[in-house]
Amino acid sequence: MAKKRLAVLGSTGSIGRQTLEVVSAFPSLFTITGLATKGYLDVFEKQISKFKPRHIVIDDKNGLIRLAEDPGTDIIVMSIVGTAGLPATIAAIKMGKTIALASKEILVAAGDIVMPLAKKYGAQILPLDSEHSAVFQCLGTRVQGPGSSKTEKIKRLILTASGGPFRKYSKKQLSRVTAKQALAHPTWSMGPKITINSATLMKKGLEVIEAHHLFGVPYEKIDVVVHPQSIIHSMVEFVDGSIIAQLGVPDMRTPIQYALTYPQRQPKLYGSVDLTETGKFTFEKPDTERFPCLQLAYKAGKTGGTLPAVMSAANDSAVDLFLNNKIRFTDIPKIIASVMRRHKLIKKPSLVEILEAEIWARAEAGV
Repeated sequence: MAKKRLAVLGSTGSIGRQTLEVVSAFPSLFTITGLATKGYLDVFEKQISKFKPRHIVIDDKNGLIRLAEDPGTDIIVMSIVGTAGLPATIAAIKMGKTIALASKEILVAAGDIVMPLAKKYGAQILPLDSEHSAVFQCLGTRVQGPGSSKTEKIKRLILTASGGPFRKYSKKQLSRVTAKQALAHPTWSMGPKITINSATLMKKGLEVIEAHHLFGVPYEKIDVVVHPQSIIHSMVEFVDGSIIAQLGVPDMRTPIQYALTYPQRQPKLYGSVDLTETGKFTFEKPDTERFPCLQLAYKAGKTGGTLPAVMSAANDSAVDLFLNNKIRFTDIPKIIASVMRRHKLIKKPSLVEILEAEIWARAEAGV
């Protein structure tokens, strides 16, 4: 069987590095044709030396597009933070490639553009997120992959959230949270921005919007539950009341491995769940009074147009401010809500208008 040819865009970030760990574990299945990064050049040099890609890109948007269009590449792993990889994603779609997608913001900001294009050009989008990978696996043959409209048998998607490190904190305690505390996630190892998004529940809000676009399910059929053990990664409830769940250790390399090897499965490498050791699973409703970012995301998603992009971009700026000790943890949702209120909505935006709305939102949020 021929090796799958991969280009990893964002190879030095958390997801990119873990993707290359998976590739290293299965040298007979994969070859790396391209690598792209914006920073961490010392890590990038080691990756180049190890995987010997034909193409490398350093902080060059046009280079990303050329990498995505390379006819010698089968799968584009899109793990660039934010929407910087959006033009390259669209270029890969138009080439009919498979996109292993980790960059939530691409579908959050432009899902109404990206998913119809994927259908038009026959490009497959496979989720790298553990939650969306779980839903994808639970659905199985019941829908024909992400983006299908065959959802009449689905009652709801249930996305699980760990609740982050502060799920038991009072509002007063949350106002005193430091960046160092927020970066200490109880179950997952992720990059700094994603870790803060997890702590505020914005990560789950972005995933709700992403799930809406990936699986063609209305927001009214997408629920979030807090599951601190992080063993059940998500569930699907069907109209007959049956619920199918996907379980696994909280390790991003597992959903990455599934996406890269799909539709086959390969032996586990990253641990397995011992139900007798786990003991019990608990579930809670998310508290949107203490963690309002989740409701802000639902509002943005249901409103549509440019508002999801504006919300996501404002969140990026607010998280940067918090990480640089310029605002409090509890100021993050306040800034996002303020920017959303001031935005002049474009209901059916072009790609250019979406990117312009993001620029505006980042500037507005940069208090």
